[in-house]
Amino acid sequence: MPSRFRRQRVLIVGCGDVGLRVAALLLQRTRVLALTSSPARVQALRGLGITAVSGNLDAPATIARLAGLATRVIHLAPPPNHDASSRVDPRTTALARVLRRRTPPRALIYGSTSGVYGNCNGEWVDETRPVNPQTARAYRRVHAEATLRWFGQASGSSVHILRIPGIYAPDRDGGTPRERLQRGAPVLVDSEDVFTNHIHADDLARACAAALWRAKPQRITNVNDDSQLKMGAYFDMAADLYGLARPLRLTRAEAQLALPAMQLSFMGESRRLVNKRLKQELRLNLRYPTASTGLL
Repeated sequence: MPSRFRRQRVLIVGCGDVGLRVAALLLQRTRVLALTSSPARVQALRGLGITAVSGNLDAPATIARLAGLATRVIHLAPPPNHDASSRVDPRTTALARVLRRRTPPRALIYGSTSGVYGNCNGEWVDETRPVNPQTARAYRRVHAEATLRWFGQASGSSVHILRIPGIYAPDRDGGTPRERLQRGAPVLVDSEDVFTNHIHADDLARACAAALWRAKPQRITNVNDDSQLKMGAYFDMAADLYGLARPLRLTRAEAQLALPAMQLSFMGESRRLVNKRLKQELRLNLRYPTASTGLL
């Protein structure tokens, strides 16, 4: 084979902030390719040592060249949001169809969301818990997961799903609660508050990279840190770290009158994710085991 094809070729689909962090980890030992629909990003990606592949998941004909291109794939592209009521992810469907046309990748890692579990009333949640989506966003993720698991079974590709909660990092756009605290956005009173889960963007990138080689096929892993915080406690902690005022507390009834529907939807689901597989199967040692260690 030509020398350019002898190294493992990893394709990142959805190469935003987390994708770039993954690429930085992989460039020393693999050839990294990234799908982009933006001509303006081609030179930027090349400048980082990433091979840019032009194409758009919303226009399936433009991604035909992805067939057989990579030995491993990391799929981080979110479902489209132009139809808020849709429960399917056409982007993942299009990607799976293309990847089946020639030699499928040995491994495909998909970045899903812990929102597929729905509201668990603060209970501990491991990967064996059945999905219970309660928003159209979560239904689209469930559809994507099912599409890729079918793809893995049909093609022999080792598909692994990472279920990801809130991503944070001080060097990520909007990656800390600072702006929300400065706006004075309220949270729920403790008695009605919900448990939330977090992962630092660097630890998430490390989990994606580890999963490419260590993840078990047709399996799911929660990717979260060790924090056990209610949403209000998380914002109180951040406020103290930044020297800002703690947020106002509202009852749920008051919040329903004062807050937009999107924000309320995140306040309606409470769960505590178990990360045992992350540590034991992917063998990931968290650099930021709690949010307090990574917010500054």
